[in-house]
Amino acid sequence: MMKNVQGILLDIGGVLYVGESPVPGAVEAIEALQKRYALRFVTNSTRRPPAAIYAKLRRMGFPIEERQLFTALGAARQIVEEAGGRAVTILTEEAEKYFGELHCIDTSSPFVVVGDAGENFNYPRLNRAFRTLMKGAKLIAAAKNRYFKDADGELSMDAGGFVTALEYAAGVEATVVGKPSPEFFRQALHSMGLSAEEVIMVGDDIESDIAGAQAAGIRAVLVRTGKFRPRDLERAIFPDAVIDSVADLPKMLGENS
Repeated sequence: MMKNVQGILLDIGGVLYVGESPVPGAVEAIEALQKRYALRFVTNSTRRPPAAIYAKLRRMGFPIEERQLFTALGAARQIVEEAGGRAVTILTEEAEKYFGELHCIDTSSPFVVVGDAGENFNYPRLNRAFRTLMKGAKLIAAAKNRYFKDADGELSMDAGGFVTALEYAAGVEATVVGKPSPEFFRQALHSMGLSAEEVIMVGDDIESDIAGAQAAGIRAVLVRTGKFRPRDLERAIFPDAVIDSVADLPKMLGENS
């Protein structure tokens, strides 16, 4: 089932760590996988910029290189930058700083970018974004996840509900640039020089990670950590494999390669 695996895409939050703690055995698993496979770490986390996520992973002991990290926030910034425009954003202060000169509050801006803004999901910011969209701006959702597992172990709302609210209010459809966007997966595959058939995706989100990867032709492994809930297995989405945690991945691939 998992033959001809040359590369692995790994979600980060909920797969490698939860809150500020690595998943038990995750660091050792990544050390083993780095020796044999091309790895890319792909995340829809948008509260912090890529450099901060990379620093956190290194601080936890994960042996990764910065070039291996693909973030939805980075993809959203790239779109605005390549278009030569600026964006009204609904993001955390840290993420807004990452946008730098591309961030503005002018409602005539050509883009609105929404990520997981945490406490910044408030009426003034949402209404500014709405007014910008009503003037013809393009809505970019760095990610559209429904929820994530927070540092306290409970589920918290992600950006998806707020993106949907803006879509409904302004009568527009967001361009989603993180998972499950096929383009996001294609960029990661291209960076590895591998085909979809040679790569697997490992994640804890049945929609963005598993269904998204499979729609891009990539086999998908669901882990029972992070936001995973048993009811995920009762939906009409069928992972190619289910394991208790990423710590079990080297063994699974060794047994099935």
